[in-house]
Amino acid sequence: MTFSPKLAGLAVAGAFVATPSLAIEVSKSVDIEAAPAAVWQMIGTFCDIETWHPAVTKCELSKDGDKNVRTLTLPDGAALVEEEVSRDEGAMSYTYAILEGPLPVANYKSTISVTGSGEGSTVSWSGTFDAAGASDEEASNVIGGIYDAGLSSLKEKAGAM
Repeated sequence: MTFSPKLAGLAVAGAFVATPSLAIEVSKSVDIEAAPAAVWQMIGTFCDIETWHPAVTKCELSKDGDKNVRTLTLPDGAALVEEEVSRDEGAMSYTYAILEGPLPVANYKSTISVTGSGEGSTVSWSGTFDAAGASDEEASNVIGGIYDAGLSSLKEKAGAM
């Protein structure tokens, strides 16, 4: 078989066409002057997000088999349904996925965690997703804004502890 530069070029072009786009990643963190265990307790159970995130007016918890599912009501009345994928109390983290809602994302999976020692903590919130009905930049800005608002609120509430 002889090498054909034209065939090689077509094969490479075909590989690029067949390669799925990479997921978008957004990561945010905040340092909080409070013990990690206290901050983790404030983040609380899967539905306690209603006590610290300013964009959540209500949280209703249900079960889907052995998975926790929360339905978050947003200030405009829209609902966001999320499933807790995993939770590690020892590592002070949980991972969740969006099942449905108004955000411009698909295939969304996110983790929130607390690290640190003594009287200092870092809360990290990161997610991966595909943009849906918006540009990558717009979707990233929406998710980044949600993370920023939640982390800012956690820091403010921890300061009042």
